[in-house]
Amino acid sequence: MSVRKRVWKGSDGEPKEAWVVDYVDQHGDRHIKTFAKKRDADAHHAIVGVAVRAGTHTADSKSMTVARAAELWLESCEAAGLERTTLTSYRQHAELHIIPVLGALKLSHLTVPLVRGFEERLRKDGRSPAMVRLARRALGGILADAQERGLVGQNVVYSLRKNRRSRRAEGNGKLKVGIDIPAPAEVRAIIGHLEGRWRPLLLTAIFTGLRASELRGLKWSDVDLKRGELHVRQRADRHGTIGRTKSEAGERTVPLPPMVITALREHRLACPRTEQDLVFPNTKGNIEHRNTIVYKGFHPAQVAAGIVAGNGAAKYPGLHTLRHFYASWCINRKADGGLELPIKVVQTRLGHASIQMTADVYGHLFPRTDDGSELAAAERAFLAG
Repeated sequence: MSVRKRVWKGSDGEPKEAWVVDYVDQHGDRHIKTFAKKRDADAHHAIVGVAVRAGTHTADSKSMTVARAAELWLESCEAAGLERTTLTSYRQHAELHIIPVLGALKLSHLTVPLVRGFEERLRKDGRSPAMVRLARRALGGILADAQERGLVGQNVVYSLRKNRRSRRAEGNGKLKVGIDIPAPAEVRAIIGHLEGRWRPLLLTAIFTGLRASELRGLKWSDVDLKRGELHVRQRADRHGTIGRTKSEAGERTVPLPPMVITALREHRLACPRTEQDLVFPNTKGNIEHRNTIVYKGFHPAQVAAGIVAGNGAAKYPGLHTLRHFYASWCINRKADGGLELPIKVVQTRLGHASIQMTADVYGHLFPRTDDGSELAAAERAFLAG
């Protein structure tokens, strides 16, 4: 690997000069890149040297644009059989947020500072923090796919994330009761104002923790009222298509408390039978739209119960807050009206793919076992022994 000066005469006879970086990459291939200034050549020489030794260098001649890499990534996602809703979201993230900003850049030119600048550009353009995170994750997926194809040496999005402490690790992203999770008193008030066909649906959401898509795709053949349990085996996506659960762990059995069993017994008598055997169909017997459940069922119940924000609107935006409540109910001590379940059981009830996911989202809700009274009892037992 070297930096050398090249001198020649132009067509007009004038002397010209440039600086050439000549190197062999980690695969044994030779590359030459020319610069007008020595300092630029020296800087490239230093960067390439580090990357070659680390095995992460990709020459410009072997690289492609971010836009083309995004197309390949989306093709990979489609070939992997991802559901239509997920594919639509990924395509929107790529076409609306990533390609307009980074699409013309070659993958080999992406750096951690560039990704940081990409995030800041999205924020300045008015994207929400949640959308910025989703766009960054999609960019990370594009680079991961390109890395597997040998088109880029490293995933700079992963490098960026590695250098950051997560919001939850800093304690800033913890779900809070009364803010992100309905408090028990709020849920009791909401239950008291559930009416009509929304009562059995929302009671099931509150006391089973099913995702909205799982509620919408639930079949009567998967509800066993005699045994007091339901089986999650499918879900309905936002397009109204029935498909498999979110993950293999999503297939699970969830016990039903007496209140839900009673509500479902009454609901079954009035529920129209559908070809798809749906427990909670819409008034036409088809799959209910999730927005209808939220805006005609959940929000009015909150307003009627006085669970409102400062502007008088419903305090909790979507059904996922009821899933959060169910998780907290499973975790809370029996003395506080909860089930006091171990974390592994909570993971199974929620259908999380890993126990780490459950711990990351809800770990801070588990009761401490080292409070003052228990510490004092342990100290007495230790000294007595």
